[in-house]
Amino acid sequence: MSIELETAMLMAAGLGKRMRPLTATRPKPLIRVARQPLLDHALDRIEEAGIRRIIVNVHYLPDAIEAHLAARARRTGADYVISDERDKLLETGGGLVKALPLLGDKPFLCANSDNLWINGPFDAIGALAARWVDRAMDALLLMIPHARATGHRGLGDFHMDANGRLSRRRSGRVAPFVFTGIQILSPRLIVEPPSDVFSTNVFWDRAIAEGRAYGMTHAGLWFDVGTPQAIPLVEAALASV
Repeated sequence: MSIELETAMLMAAGLGKRMRPLTATRPKPLIRVARQPLLDHALDRIEEAGIRRIIVNVHYLPDAIEAHLAARARRTGADYVISDERDKLLETGGGLVKALPLLGDKPFLCANSDNLWINGPFDAIGALAARWVDRAMDALLLMIPHARATGHRGLGDFHMDANGRLSRRRSGRVAPFVFTGIQILSPRLIVEPPSDVFSTNVFWDRAIAEGRAYGMTHAGLWFDVGTPQAIPLVEAALASV
């Protein structure tokens, strides 16, 4: 089974604290890497996959992001819809809840705007859509093996069994897979929020407990662009591709 993705949500509301001082005057999604803003790297991949309606949440320096999207819309014709979090930063889970009326009642793509990925032999978003099984899944996360997670300094995020079912990294251990920030979510998972401000981890944990959280390995390249020091390393790696 597969799904035709019609809508995406791009997470762009964060404060970008790890990217200071570059984020003192501009939001992290507009930091330039390899000659274009991080936001545009993500939007290019999403639109190449055929998704033309993209919800973008904003909080920090939102006017700059809105102006950038307005200019881009004139070039691409895509439909960028703002989910406004100016009054309160809601984190990823709270941001999903707020944007849910804009996302519709079908499974949707959700992606972070602060990492960068290159497709391998096939389009990663299209591969996720082809892997989706609605009767079995509430979340399908794109994973990168820890050894290929360029720039990632953590211990990994998940274990994945032979069927792709996910489980959490055990405390103090290294997990073999890192979440790329790219996923398909079902709206039926975005219910019963614990508060206004919370992480998507709440939804993932619920899906894992019910055996409805799955992963798929990314066949291309992925870069964690979390700090100013990471930018020249990522640019050098991209130049060699």
